[in-house]
Amino acid sequence: MEEMAKEVKEMMQEEKKEEIKGKKEKKKREKKEKTPMDKAKKKKIRRRILIAAAALVVVYMVVSSALAGSAPMPVTTVTAAKGEIEETISTSGTVTTGNVKTYFSDVNIKVGDVKVSAGDVVKSGDVLLTYDADDLNLQKQLAELKKQAGEGSYLNSVQNNNENISDLAEADVNLDVLEQQIADVEANINRLENKIADKKSELAHFGTLLQISLLDWQDKPDSDEYMNLQKMVQTNNYEQNNHEDIRKWQEELDACNDVLAEYKEYRSEMKSQQSSAEAGKMTGGAITELEANNASTGLEAQHNLDAIVSVENGIVADFDGVVTKVSVVNQSTPANGAELLTLESTEDVFVKIAVTKYDLEKIAVGQSAKVTIGSNTYEGEVSKINKMAEKNESGAAVVGSEIQILNPDSEVFLGVEAKVVISTAQESDAVVIPVGVVNVDMDGEFVYVVENNVLVMKRVTTGISSDTMVQIVDGVSEGEQLVSNVTTGLTEGMTVVAMPDAAAE
Repeated sequence: MEEMAKEVKEMMQEEKKEEIKGKKEKKKREKKEKTPMDKAKKKKIRRRILIAAAALVVVYMVVSSALAGSAPMPVTTVTAAKGEIEETISTSGTVTTGNVKTYFSDVNIKVGDVKVSAGDVVKSGDVLLTYDADDLNLQKQLAELKKQAGEGSYLNSVQNNNENISDLAEADVNLDVLEQQIADVEANINRLENKIADKKSELAHFGTLLQISLLDWQDKPDSDEYMNLQKMVQTNNYEQNNHEDIRKWQEELDACNDVLAEYKEYRSEMKSQQSSAEAGKMTGGAITELEANNASTGLEAQHNLDAIVSVENGIVADFDGVVTKVSVVNQSTPANGAELLTLESTEDVFVKIAVTKYDLEKIAVGQSAKVTIGSNTYEGEVSKINKMAEKNESGAAVVGSEIQILNPDSEVFLGVEAKVVISTAQESDAVVIPVGVVNVDMDGEFVYVVENNVLVMKRVTTGISSDTMVQIVDGVSEGEQLVSNVTTGLTEGMTVVAMPDAAAE
């Protein structure tokens, strides 16, 4: 205790020297500048005075207690105060877009000029590429000729009346037999499916009864009845899919399905033969089919013509954005359906982030956020939270979420990393204390409070927390002195000396 008193005394002397030195310097400055002392300096001096006063109290109590044979332990304290507190989630993610369009070639025509490169910014209506004019005209003429050829083929088929009567007769006879065989097999399949379903239902019902019985015995898990019921439940679960009768019927059902497939395949062949024969005879049905085929061919030919006409002015951008991929080059001839380029919108952008299980219960759709990209900060909002977790690079389970950028501009770059701060909760008039003041044991959270120089343990209920402060919902009131650094040897009821932590005030 003598050493502690000595240290306190030395600290007081050092503070006094600093104070005297500060006063001298202050007088010099006042003589030269004659300016009033700023608030920060006044606050610093007041803090030093408070520390010195507290130290004097400590010395007095320590010395008094030493003389009395009992030395109170000094403890560092902070004051519970009311104020604002905001709980946030800080993370980072990748800027991406909500509107991506990949342009594909609807024609098989040589490309004339690709006017953009990956990374270019374009406006809606800008020309992205053009087609070679000569090749465009050639393909247009070929499409028109193909349409005419289709019409000629139709006229030729109408005039073809060389029908094979024997094939038609064979198909008619075989189809009658096949229809009956298919009906018989389908009836057998239905019978077997019903038997399997009934058996499974019977086993499932019995399983339900077992489960009910198991619930009746669940308060006696060590009893023979409970163990037997568990075994019966397991056996029932196995038999619902592996019962001998079910397996036998399933084998029969599989065999019937194979036979049915063969019958249906043969029926298709006969119907094809019958259709071909009828078409050869130019019956009413054949004529209808030919007319339908002719119409289909005409539609396809017209579609090709329309596709060619639609690209006469090139491929244009559907919205403002960034070209992120170009898959063609000048004078190349992409196949019909080949990928040309990809455009990503800069008007509908968001940040993809990964939320850990610790933050999942805090985040919600609609919460506001700040998104920082480079030196620019944008307003954001939680727009999506996936309902399925996935593993990150460390193997931890995370949930993908999206932060919509509400005010994007030309400074937003797709694919870059962005910092995100999500505001998950706010309280404007809350009792707050430093996070490190709250302790935890088997019974929950608690703090040590100094009341009349006596250490009192109080259970607390915490609310939201920031990086440094935590809200106290119940257990501590504004103005109470709480021990900020709990060390070994502190016990409830012991006499202590409170030393306010100036750095925390």
